[in-house]
Amino acid sequence: MKPDKRQQLLIVLTIVAIALLVGDRLIYTPLTNWWQSRAQEIHKLRMQVTEGEALQKRDKIVRSQWDEMRTNTLPNNPSRAQEQVLKAFQDWAQESGVSINAITPQWKNDADEYKTLVCRVDAAGALWNVSRFLYDIEKGPLGLKLESVDINSRDNTGKQLTLGLQVSGLVLTSEGK
Repeated sequence: MKPDKRQQLLIVLTIVAIALLVGDRLIYTPLTNWWQSRAQEIHKLRMQVTEGEALQKRDKIVRSQWDEMRTNTLPNNPSRAQEQVLKAFQDWAQESGVSINAITPQWKNDADEYKTLVCRVDAAGALWNVSRFLYDIEKGPLGLKLESVDINSRDNTGKQLTLGLQVSGLVLTSEGK
């Protein structure tokens, strides 16, 4: 091959290589990245549509559960709510055989839509009594949540236990209903 033709061939090959490199960097790679991100976005949107359709199918169930939870909340009257919780603790203590040493209620205004009544309960009893008391709290009709439970032994044999509970009850304000 003649040197001039060889130079022209090398120049053409160099131009083609540079064009391919520029095409890869400026066109192919950005388009590929855009396509992959778009595919991920479409997948995410399809998952959201599927979840939305599932929620729509369970609409009546979700609404009935919400209505049940709303009816089990404490009344929006602080004194009535506190009275209701204290009476429930007394009933559960009497039913289970636990002796309540102290109940310390405290109100927390967490948000405009709701507030919580947090009660610290100190009680004592045998293992059976304490477990029945905890069961009654969990299964009771009030919307109470056990936040923390501390159980300690008062004697060396572990027959007498002290129970420290932190329980919170939900109160929906008029805007939250």
